[in-house]
Amino acid sequence: MNLSRELVRDLLAIKAVQINPEHYFTWTSGIKTPIYCDNRLTMSHPEVRQKITNAFIEMLEALDDQPDVIAGCATAGIPHAAWLADRLNLPMVYVRSKPKGHGKGNLIEGEFKAGQKVIVIEDLISTGGSSIDAAKALQDEGAEIIGVFAIFTYGMKKSIDNFATVNIPFQTITSFDLLLDAMVKDGEITAEIQTDLLSWREKL
Repeated sequence: MNLSRELVRDLLAIKAVQINPEHYFTWTSGIKTPIYCDNRLTMSHPEVRQKITNAFIEMLEALDDQPDVIAGCATAGIPHAAWLADRLNLPMVYVRSKPKGHGKGNLIEGEFKAGQKVIVIEDLISTGGSSIDAAKALQDEGAEIIGVFAIFTYGMKKSIDNFATVNIPFQTITSFDLLLDAMVKDGEITAEIQTDLLSWREKL
């Protein structure tokens, strides 16, 4: 998919993804990391978000099953799910990270019917935990999950193992590996730094 390589450069250009091998960022989990990914920034760039929607559509067209409903993961997956659902003229729901603390206490917002096929949209895959939780919440209400799609993945082994454990397929538009390839080709990092960054990822 050509869009994979285009989008990784777009993410770099808008600073949605940043690499700093010398001064590590700190994830919410406390992990020290040379990469920072904030795909929320794509909301402010119409051309980039349109490419993301186009890429998701290409990925859907390659599937044997097609969705009846698009589901977004709170919060950063919601806008991309909305744009995709709008383009496909399909119903949309979104899944909260935890049940609402008032009113009906909903975990899932929107409507779908048991047995309907659902694709889950996320912005980022690290360990896959939040995406899997969202997919399982939908399954508990009778949805048939045909997959999880995300914009970017770190490519951590833990995410691959976690998705395999629950037997839910996942795909991403672009990845940490493609990001490093692009940065080497563009002269932004050396091949030696690329190797060091890949070694960091394999230790997670």
